[in-house]
Amino acid sequence: MIFKKRPPTRKVLFIFVTLFLLLLGSLVSWHLFLDESADTITVYDHPPSSEDIVLDTSKHCRMGDEIEYVYYEQVSMEQKQNNKFGLYIYAEQKEFFELAQNLVNSNGGDWGYVLIPYNVKDYDRDKWEGVFTRLHNKHLIPIIQLWDVDPEDYKVQTQRAARFLNSFMWPIEQRYVSVYNETNDAKFWRGRVAPAEYARVLDYTIAEFKAQNDNFFMLNGAFNVSAPSNVSHMDAFDYMYQMNKEVPGIFSKLDGWASHPYPQPNFSGSPYDTGRWSIRAYEDEIAYLKDTLGVTKDLPVFITETGWAHAEGETFNASFLGLVDVSRNLEIAFREVWLKDDRVKAVIPFTIWYEPPFDHFAWVNRDGVPYDHYNVVKELHKIAGTPNKMVSTKVRNLVCE
Repeated sequence: MIFKKRPPTRKVLFIFVTLFLLLLGSLVSWHLFLDESADTITVYDHPPSSEDIVLDTSKHCRMGDEIEYVYYEQVSMEQKQNNKFGLYIYAEQKEFFELAQNLVNSNGGDWGYVLIPYNVKDYDRDKWEGVFTRLHNKHLIPIIQLWDVDPEDYKVQTQRAARFLNSFMWPIEQRYVSVYNETNDAKFWRGRVAPAEYARVLDYTIAEFKAQNDNFFMLNGAFNVSAPSNVSHMDAFDYMYQMNKEVPGIFSKLDGWASHPYPQPNFSGSPYDTGRWSIRAYEDEIAYLKDTLGVTKDLPVFITETGWAHAEGETFNASFLGLVDVSRNLEIAFREVWLKDDRVKAVIPFTIWYEPPFDHFAWVNRDGVPYDHYNVVKELHKIAGTPNKMVSTKVRNLVCE
């Protein structure tokens, strides 16, 4: 059998077409998820997909400048793990982030929590860019606690705060926000106890933040659950009842439940106690939500304040426990209560450090030297959390003329 050779022109044409298709495929792959301008960082909630890019093959294209895109890496439910350990810190002190990281991500841990207060009238972009950068670099999950709203102007302030906070690249996909703090105590709500007013503010804040981004995960402002009704306080359950009366179903709009279960009396109770004066006060709050207010959701619990007061501080206070007892109680609380309770997603003791008299709750002294209980909790075994974290990649832009 005799085989005829193909004409040279057809062979050349075949090679040319093959090379052209390979080049075109390469250009399409480079063009995925890129902006038209250089020096741009773009945030996506999923990995690159060719459906997001339309390549105009009628233009002459070349490789342009290097740009960066980021997205949130999705973790399957089978791989999900949560590191419950956290600490209450402040945006203004850079060194607090390092101290928090060394505590909550120690001994096997990763992606622990921090609570950071945020004034709804603070629009200092440089400061908060630094905060979110440190959170990302140190693998810290923030719960941002709103404060200092003016109730007579809450709508405008809420809108601006929601837009401002949404403008940053959060380190994980879920954006935890706690809507103010212990509002059943007059000193935290413009000198008055006003459950109906707070219910309206909470309702509007949930809606406004969700309108900005579905990834906002909205928590109530935790209540002072052990306070009795008097001239400056309202019993937390009475307060919640009045809130629900003003805005029916308000608590069903939440994504999670913020709680302040302190060991009373005098922040010195036993870790084995139960009830509203104990470190398990959230159990009574959740039961009240379900049994009395008709909430059917299983709200995950975020303990945004707790802890024992210690005698040591800038002045010694013998009415509080010593550091040895505080350390022992915290170890028992974590090992035997909070870590065993699947409803509890985060435990954030108050506070890294604050001016006297709150230094009796501090985990380090004024010079940043850890107290004994800091080191005891640091040594507890922790889990490496696996949230849907932000992932960053650099590629070169395709410039077409």
